[in-house]
Amino acid sequence: MPVNEVRRRALALAIAGALVVLAVVVVLFRTAPAGSPPPATPAAPSAAPPSAQPTQSASASVDAAPETSLPRETDTPEAGEVPVEPPVTVPSAAGPAPSDVPEEPAAPPPPAPFPESLRGQDVTVVPGAGRTVALTFDAGANAAGLPKILSTLAAKGVAGTFFLTGNWAANNPQGVAQIAAAGHRVANHSMTHPGFTGLPDDAIVQQVRGAEQTILAEGADPRPLFRFPYGERDARTIAAVNSLGYVAVRWTVDTLGWKGTSGGASVQAVVDRVQAGLQPGEIVLMHIGSNPDDGTTLDADALPQVIDRLRAAGYGFITLDAVLGR
Repeated sequence: MPVNEVRRRALALAIAGALVVLAVVVVLFRTAPAGSPPPATPAAPSAAPPSAQPTQSASASVDAAPETSLPRETDTPEAGEVPVEPPVTVPSAAGPAPSDVPEEPAAPPPPAPFPESLRGQDVTVVPGAGRTVALTFDAGANAAGLPKILSTLAAKGVAGTFFLTGNWAANNPQGVAQIAAAGHRVANHSMTHPGFTGLPDDAIVQQVRGAEQTILAEGADPRPLFRFPYGERDARTIAAVNSLGYVAVRWTVDTLGWKGTSGGASVQAVVDRVQAGLQPGEIVLMHIGSNPDDGTTLDADALPQVIDRLRAAGYGFITLDAVLGR
């Protein structure tokens, strides 16, 4: 067979073989299932899952952060006295427990009742008290005069009313126990002794409830008697404390003993001021703490003479429970 003929046949066989292969490929392509994934290709390295990433624990984050503390209100001077005790923060409402369903907030203790006729008032005399006087003692700074006050009241057989701030109660738990054990009346004087007229309503709730909870925790019940720090009040703030179950009680006369000798006060001046304001149902404002400049406790020192002078004038003594008709 000629060489050319052999070449032609070889070429024809090669072409025929290629056509057969092409036909097989076409048939396979047409019969493949629709939606088949494309052939796998080498994947790029994927990022590690979040759980595999290096993380910093919550506690480590806290430790690494600079130490900070929530701002807290400092103890305010008690009617002119500078604070000498460390401040106590106002208790805040607890947030919901860390669960899928928040817990219902605990209901506050039911307010102690007071006569409806006293709503909207800041009482300055005990109504219908006759020839009696209520001796009251505010505690917001230190407790320097408390031993002498309690000793005098016990010796004279007189019960008084003690308006305590929550700060004072927290810093002087033994003082609260001594006051209550001696049978005296305890009352609410706010948590940190701020002026109330500048406070929003929610802050008033914190101040009143904070003091209430603190005093209750120390074994005494201040309800339902409240005294505004500095005597600062208006219709809104009186309504606010009334809504919390408290009647506002002011005073008839302030002895000004808190001014101390450095402020021009004296034992005699204290006695004379109480005598000058004498009337049925008189409410006398005195203070437990010492003057910050001279360390005097003029109200505690004058108390024996105050009691003797009032008795000599034919007056007896009551606590502010008499305001409630008790």
